[in-house]
Amino acid sequence: MNFKNGMGEMAIQNVMENHPQIGDILNRYEIGCVTCKVGICLLKDVVAIHGLSPEQETAIEKEIGEYLDSKG
Repeated sequence: MNFKNGMGEMAIQNVMENHPQIGDILNRYEIGCVTCKVGICLLKDVVAIHGLSPEQETAIEKEIGEYLDSKG
């Protein structure tokens, strides 16, 4: 997965801290990382390991990209 601004290489806990709205996107796809207390997985890995279809992964990447674009 290729997220803007190197976001895919960030630990999910840091992503959530800086962009809680990304947690809302992940929750819609039943990726429960928002409640994870460890939070060291990289965003790109979090999406990849949940067994989603390629279409779902693409949709998540698109939604996160659009969210980041809206933040400037």
